[in-house]
Amino acid sequence: MEWLTSDEALAVLGIRRQTLYANVSRGRVRAKPDPKDSRRSLYHGEDVKRLAGRRPGRRSAAAVASEAIGWGDPVLASGVSTVAQGRLWYRGQDAVTLSNTATLEEVAALLWEAQGVQFGSWRNVLKTHERGQHPLQAALLALSRSVAADPPTRGRSRTVLTREAAGLVSQVANAMTGASPCSLALHVRMARAWKAPRAQDILRRALVLLADHELNASTFAARVAASTGAPLAAGLVAGLATLSGPLHGGASAAALSLVRSAARIGAVGAVREWLAHGNPLPAFAHPLYAEGDPRAVSLLAQFKPPSVFAELRSVVHSLTGEHPNVDFAIAAMADAYHLPSTAPFSIFATARSVGWIAHILEQAAMGSLIRPRARYVGPPLAA
Repeated sequence: MEWLTSDEALAVLGIRRQTLYANVSRGRVRAKPDPKDSRRSLYHGEDVKRLAGRRPGRRSAAAVASEAIGWGDPVLASGVSTVAQGRLWYRGQDAVTLSNTATLEEVAALLWEAQGVQFGSWRNVLKTHERGQHPLQAALLALSRSVAADPPTRGRSRTVLTREAAGLVSQVANAMTGASPCSLALHVRMARAWKAPRAQDILRRALVLLADHELNASTFAARVAASTGAPLAAGLVAGLATLSGPLHGGASAAALSLVRSAARIGAVGAVREWLAHGNPLPAFAHPLYAEGDPRAVSLLAQFKPPSVFAELRSVVHSLTGEHPNVDFAIAAMADAYHLPSTAPFSIFATARSVGWIAHILEQAAMGSLIRPRARYVGPPLAA
């Protein structure tokens, strides 16, 4: 395996050092500490050559389909949300603008194309939240009865499904936060459960901004489940299971790890150490927002981030040119408002359950099974 020095990698790529660091932080180029000098990094030769070899031109259908799976071209028609012009849009409305005044309930009504959505409890909910229990485990337990008992989505009216969906979102939120079932708006319920009344408005904004993000991994999983006709709760379980992965729902937790390192050895040392070990910087940059994540910009403008977050933000931009994304913003928000360490995950998952439901309803209306083909790369077929 060939490893290149930074000068060798820069010569192959023909880019600035800052751009090389940015490609490492985005996971495009692997790096590791130089065994001869731990202050320097070596860069994976194949990654560098692959990045250098990207050229515009005519591609085969197979190549297009393969690349589309990873931050590529759109692969599924949807009217729920999109990222365009550097902004996030919910059914044609700017999500950042909506976050200035809207609640998650109002955004659910927009995304579900429903009237007067309220996240009340429509059934007796199992008491599943226990002290020390991770929110993901609590939510999965809360939904487990519904997956087994609820009927399939196919053949049921949209009115019935949206009423059921509102109860399920409430179920997820209550299980994750320990809140009691009630008719209060979710952001108020969360603030009370976490004994953080000052956080009510910032929680409202965060929930709105995180409600949907077109066809991300967890949303795609939810749609695949829905395409089989599975119950609504099964689609939510599919989304939650996918969200458990560190490359999706674990970004804020990874950001907190980077923050703890910065508090211990300083932001510059923490960032250099992170990059030197070939780790993409968590909660910075986003493939869909070349000029920075507008959700993060909006949230971070509403409060003063703790000093370690502010320093880390400045150092990362100086070394890599990258901006913080929404995962950084909710991690900083949780710290600033003294929320539980698991709050970023709970906020993300509760908000995103609204988007999952919107996509599940859309997929159910299509009535088609999502079943792509595989491009076989195994041993030759036997004669």
